[in-house]
Amino acid sequence: MKILFIGGTGTISMAITRQLAAEGHTLYLLNRGTRSDELPEGVQVIRCDISDEDDAAEKLRGMEFDCVGEFIGFVPEQVERDYRLFRGRTKQYIYISSASAYQKPAKSHIITEETPLENPYWEYSRNKIACENFLMEMYRANCFPVTIVRPSHTYDERSIPLGVHGNAGSWQVVRRIIDGKPVIIHGDGTSLWTITHNSDFAKAYVGLIGNPQAIGEAFHITSDESISWNEIYNAIADTLGVKLHPFYASSETLAAVSDYDFTGSLIGDKANSVSFDNSKVKRLVPGFKAEVSAREGIRKTVSYVLEHPEFQTEDPAFDKWCDAFIAAVTKFREGFAVT
Repeated sequence: MKILFIGGTGTISMAITRQLAAEGHTLYLLNRGTRSDELPEGVQVIRCDISDEDDAAEKLRGMEFDCVGEFIGFVPEQVERDYRLFRGRTKQYIYISSASAYQKPAKSHIITEETPLENPYWEYSRNKIACENFLMEMYRANCFPVTIVRPSHTYDERSIPLGVHGNAGSWQVVRRIIDGKPVIIHGDGTSLWTITHNSDFAKAYVGLIGNPQAIGEAFHITSDESISWNEIYNAIADTLGVKLHPFYASSETLAAVSDYDFTGSLIGDKANSVSFDNSKVKRLVPGFKAEVSAREGIRKTVSYVLEHPEFQTEDPAFDKWCDAFIAAVTKFREGFAVT
């Protein structure tokens, strides 16, 4: 098939890019070309900032596709632009939304595609819902061939999955674990979460490409495994060969701080115990099964990051904030216990 990805080199999309290239499809990536040296042979890059719609239209002139995949569309204006660019030029348009768009708090911890889309805690999720609504309206009104895909905490060899971290990513938390410093975990660490390795996500995504039954439908793609946050953090510490020193704080307490926006990422997402029913995508992609367990994926990711210093981004501001937050909460608890 002839396929175009908008993006194509991120955490979610890189594994899909690699799989499609290995299968021999003609694949174009429309992006700024910042990670072209990591791409497999045969993938063609159209260097363009798609926010410059006129430039994108010129560079795509005369091209048609079996599928267009949008990986970097976060607000309605971006998918409205895509609709103008690709209407009548692709047989399928796959939009990456987010499982964080599902109802919070959900009425059931078992999430299906029928779970309502409603998240009052996170603007990111509400924007994804708005994007979905526009695209499905274009499908109903104008037969725009959209497929919606909702990932939930998909990670790769460069990003260690965590609940609480700073703006520079996960490394500073790993550094704290290595140094024997206390690490903030939301709640008491017992809520259940689902992490999905991008290589597993890619299998189901690729199976939806070119599948006429996927048009006009929404699917989430996740692992079937749900584990506690305590298990996730302990798996990191076990791989490092050190003892974990957890510091538990309620998500509400974390959300109340002004230094970091934990309201959306915790109360609107990670603080909720969830288990995903992947029956719908498995009906269309019968061979799909997530094979990388959470512990195996964490071990591989931690080992990879340790071997690649370029992914060890220090975040001294977050480290200092953690120390101050832990000290303040500890003092409050001690004072409360005395009174």
